[in-house]
Amino acid sequence: MPEPTKKDEPNGQPEESVAPESSGAPPPPEISLEVSPPPEAVAEGKEPVETDGKKPESTEPVPVQAVVAQEPCPAVNGSIQPQPGGVGVKEQAESANSTLKEEGTCSPPPPDDAKPAATTPSPTPQPEDASSTKKLSVELPNDSVPVPAMGRKDSVWSLGEGQAPDELDKPVDNPPLSTLLIERPLSGAVTVGGDITFVAKVEAKDLLRKPTIKWFKGKWMDLASKTGKHLQLKETFDRLTKVHTFEMHIIKAKDNYAGNYRCEVNYKDKFDSCSFDLEVKEAETGSQNIDIRSAFKRSSEGQEDAGELDFSGLLKHRNQREHKQQDDTPEVDVWEILKNARPDQYEKIAFMYGITDLRGLLKRLKKMPKEEKKLEAFAKKLDPAYQVDKGGKIRLVVDLADPTVELKWYKNGQEIRPSPKYIFEHKGTQRIMVINNCSANDDAAYSVVAGDEKCSTELFVKELPVKIVKGIEPVKTTVNERIELECEVSEEGAQVKWLKNGVEVPTGVRSRYRVKCEGTKHFLVIDDASRDDTGTYSIMASGGTSEAHIQVDLKPLKVYQDLQDMTVLLGQPIKLHCEIYPGNVPGRWYRNGQLIQPSDRLNIIHRNKVHRLEIAASSLHDAGDYTFVPEGYSQSLSAKIHIIDPPRVLLDSLNFPDNTVTVVAGNKLRLEIPISGEPAPRVVWMKGERVILESGHRVHAETYSDHTSLTIEVTEREDTGNYKIVLQNEAGEATASVKIKVVDIPDPPEAPLVPVVGGDWCSMTWEPPKYDGGSPILGYYIERKKKQSSRWMRLNFDLIKETTFEPKKMIEGVPYEVRIFAVNAIGVSKPSEPSKAFTPLAVTSEPTMLVVDDVTDTTVTVKWRPPETIGAAGLDGYLVEYCVEGTNDWVISNKELTEKTRYTITGLSPGCKILVRVKAVNAAGASAPRTLQHAILVKEVVEPPKIRVPRHLKQTYTRKVGETVNLVVPFMGKPRPKVTWLKDGNPIEPSQVSIRNTDCDSIIFIRKAERSHSGKYDMTVQVENHVDTAILDIQIVDLPGPPQCVNIEDVWGGNVALVWTPPKDNGNAPITGYTIQKADKKTMEWFTCIEHYHRNCITITELVVGNEYFFRIFSENMCGLSETATQTKKSALIVKEGLQMKTQEYNDHDFKEAPKFTQPLINTFAVAGYNTTLNCSVRANPRPKVIWMKNKITIIDDPRYRMFSSQGVCTLEIRKPSPYDGGMYTCKAINELGEAQVDCKLEVKGGFTFYELMQRGVPLHLIDKYMTESKVVEQEK
Repeated sequence: MPEPTKKDEPNGQPEESVAPESSGAPPPPEISLEVSPPPEAVAEGKEPVETDGKKPESTEPVPVQAVVAQEPCPAVNGSIQPQPGGVGVKEQAESANSTLKEEGTCSPPPPDDAKPAATTPSPTPQPEDASSTKKLSVELPNDSVPVPAMGRKDSVWSLGEGQAPDELDKPVDNPPLSTLLIERPLSGAVTVGGDITFVAKVEAKDLLRKPTIKWFKGKWMDLASKTGKHLQLKETFDRLTKVHTFEMHIIKAKDNYAGNYRCEVNYKDKFDSCSFDLEVKEAETGSQNIDIRSAFKRSSEGQEDAGELDFSGLLKHRNQREHKQQDDTPEVDVWEILKNARPDQYEKIAFMYGITDLRGLLKRLKKMPKEEKKLEAFAKKLDPAYQVDKGGKIRLVVDLADPTVELKWYKNGQEIRPSPKYIFEHKGTQRIMVINNCSANDDAAYSVVAGDEKCSTELFVKELPVKIVKGIEPVKTTVNERIELECEVSEEGAQVKWLKNGVEVPTGVRSRYRVKCEGTKHFLVIDDASRDDTGTYSIMASGGTSEAHIQVDLKPLKVYQDLQDMTVLLGQPIKLHCEIYPGNVPGRWYRNGQLIQPSDRLNIIHRNKVHRLEIAASSLHDAGDYTFVPEGYSQSLSAKIHIIDPPRVLLDSLNFPDNTVTVVAGNKLRLEIPISGEPAPRVVWMKGERVILESGHRVHAETYSDHTSLTIEVTEREDTGNYKIVLQNEAGEATASVKIKVVDIPDPPEAPLVPVVGGDWCSMTWEPPKYDGGSPILGYYIERKKKQSSRWMRLNFDLIKETTFEPKKMIEGVPYEVRIFAVNAIGVSKPSEPSKAFTPLAVTSEPTMLVVDDVTDTTVTVKWRPPETIGAAGLDGYLVEYCVEGTNDWVISNKELTEKTRYTITGLSPGCKILVRVKAVNAAGASAPRTLQHAILVKEVVEPPKIRVPRHLKQTYTRKVGETVNLVVPFMGKPRPKVTWLKDGNPIEPSQVSIRNTDCDSIIFIRKAERSHSGKYDMTVQVENHVDTAILDIQIVDLPGPPQCVNIEDVWGGNVALVWTPPKDNGNAPITGYTIQKADKKTMEWFTCIEHYHRNCITITELVVGNEYFFRIFSENMCGLSETATQTKKSALIVKEGLQMKTQEYNDHDFKEAPKFTQPLINTFAVAGYNTTLNCSVRANPRPKVIWMKNKITIIDDPRYRMFSSQGVCTLEIRKPSPYDGGMYTCKAINELGEAQVDCKLEVKGGFTFYELMQRGVPLHLIDKYMTESKVVEQEK
């Protein structure tokens, strides 16, 4: 038997099947194991590998099916003896019941003379029987140690390192169990190549997160790492039912997928698990599952017909052969394997042979006495089977472990003697038997006996197949004719079989079929053909098959008179009549596909060719399709009977008063009207001239067999009216009318009016609604809300029957709106439109502290304070009124309200006396007036002038050149004083200084101060003969000039003494100090030595020896440093004391060069509102002056731009650019040797509209330019 080699296959998992548990029975003494070799091993056909004293052992785990015996075996001499076993063939499809029955009892040992036959091996199976199983028999010692794990479904052993028997008694910790699974996976079965799904469900109502689930095969194998095209795990969650669903899909199952599986669910401290089984059944594939070698097995051994082919055993008795093979399954002594294995291999062996109770087995193994091995006589045995062609020669070879052992050969149990046909040879330890000229008689079982040992094999002699020379031909005929099928084969007397539709044709005495043979020709004869003989006939020989189709038809049917369609009034008789040939053919009548049986009112008549059906009085149930079917023919005769009845509308059964239906608007109306008529009448609903269709959305009509209905999904007012029903069919017409009345809530009233508004109340009126909904108005509800709120508040809970109302308790100054609801018996209407917003307001209190401010010959000026209480309505202004003393005719002085608290009444007559009063006015009206207590005499009073010089002007007023001077000098005097200004005794030129005088002050304004504006300004105020004067000292200062001359007075050590003279121009301000700077002659970079120095001489110290310095000095006053500095004409060389070196004169290299841009500007796109920069680099010596321009206009003092220049890198930063910042930008560098410039274009994206630019205060000429450029850019794009 070929033995599989070890392969690491991903799907090569063991399968197991566990027998049912024995309830309370003692531990069984025998365990039978069925081991199915993997298909790969059988297909490879590898030779078995044997070792000295050991049986061949598989290196790859095989699927195991464990079967537990039901009854103990009898003991011999106090112990159970192991039974000898052999190798055989067993199909996978055997049932569990037969397995239990066969393994339930132990057979006694065979007698000594029967041992050779008992150990004769059966033929080796072919590759197509790779699914066959092995049988392993394990007998336990006769002790009473229990087997705790027997029959446990979740006991599956892995291929890891095994445990010593002493370590197997340790307890196993099991996690705590709790109920999590609400639906557990159930055991199932699937055919090879099929799909199956196992489902587990967990309820998540009390779980805060998703539980953890694991799927196992056996005890340890986690299936999460095995997912792929054959295994898929899926998780879903239903939010409505709060249930987690876990699914395991097995796709295209294989044999080794069978076994026990386990599902484990964990959530925090909760745990739940469930075990289930998967059974994989072998698919039925017809003739491919037939074991050819088993079919060619001899029908009897040692008889005369041994070696003949038993075709009937191949075709009919397959089940018997399978049952017989069950007794020949190979047995493996697991005890011997465990005895010879290392402890670390125990677990692997248990997994390979399906042993579930390894602990108990190893306990018994530990107590068993060790036996000495018995040497085998054969070093190499015969193969299980051999095959040879007919007439050929074959050599059977065995290899002996002991050459001196006597050897005998047997054929079918009979000893073989040397002859020309059988030749024996000896080559060392090899013993060879040669069989010459093999024939069918040599097809037998052979065995060889060496001492007490025996090995067997089978020899198959292959014969040539019988071929079909001429196949059968198809036949087409009619009933009662003779059929003869003819076939010719390649040999005479060959055995063939005739089949019909795949089933063997019976050829017995009472059979309708006759078979005859003439030489190589074979015939199948049918004397009297019938329609049942139609089918596919085939002939099968050992070398091929042939098939043909036979078609047997009836004689043609002739119709002399067909059935006629009829239309009959309800209650009238019905007669159907037809004539056919042949006349003796009976038939059946059908109505609408149902068989018709004769009754009292229905009569069926058959006379020769005539078939007639008569019905005494027709009913509605008699209408339909009638069919007459002649027996034996597929042809039929049909006619249609149509029963008609005039239509009627049955309104009396509805009990509607005056046929009127009342419904509330908004409800659904379904009006069902009973009708009758056959055929079902066509119903038309109409409202006026409009037809109501069945396909309508809101209003639609439906018609059924016994009634018609009108459905209005949501009734409306417009649905009120008369509805007409018209019924029509071929028997007549009927009409009826129904009235529908729809009552509804009233229409909302018009928006209410608020004519009067108070401080916390108002008065409102409204008109009744135009439509009362078909029911009288019972009253109204009023609601109000604040205008800025969306919450309405109902003001009355009892209906108001009037159309006026006064809401109260409102907050002053808060805008309100009101609305109305109308109420009738049906309900409350929709709200009216809100009224115009109104604000409850109150007038203010009277103004306070009304006094006279000024009086002239024609005017009176009064002033006052605002009211103490203003209120929510605020204060719009004041109204000033006056009247002549002695009258009550108040005249309004200001036509428009004034917001100021001071007012001048003009146009008065000199010398008259008037009374004045003031009113505060707001949205609620005018307040109570505040009146002066005494009359005012209209006559001007002389007041001497007086200048009130501000405190900061009493000292010298200092400003820098270019700043603005704006001085206000108040004064007093009546009538209006005359003001004059002089500067240094001379009149002021209006072009240089602007002066503006009012009644109470004088303003001197200089837009851009210059040093010439400095001086003393004299102010004179005159009223008639009264004069007042004041002097203002204004000083305009500027930056000073540089010192006049800077000289190096002395040089010693690292010190230089400098002397200079003050500047000619001190900037109209005293010199506050000087700033001295030094520069090395090599670099000419200036560094500040000292600042704010007050003297005109200084000694500069800590100069570097060997360097030559120049010095320059800036003068400083209150405005800052002078713009330029005075530099020493000579330099100061710092030499080391005591050393004088005469330096050679040489000309310095001229590093001067004109400006040149090494990196130009680049066209840039900017985003509006985000800062952007323009960069370039320039090289020049001396350092150039950098000028930035936009559109050829120099950028000067613009806060939106920042300019940087460092180490020749020039940067222009544009802060938050807007679209009008786009344009052509230029960077220009200038020094004394020349100039250079570079340009770039800046485009700002994300611009603004014309309106946005106006809001931002952009000048119009820039907006126009920006809009023009934008249009040009769009056209270019």
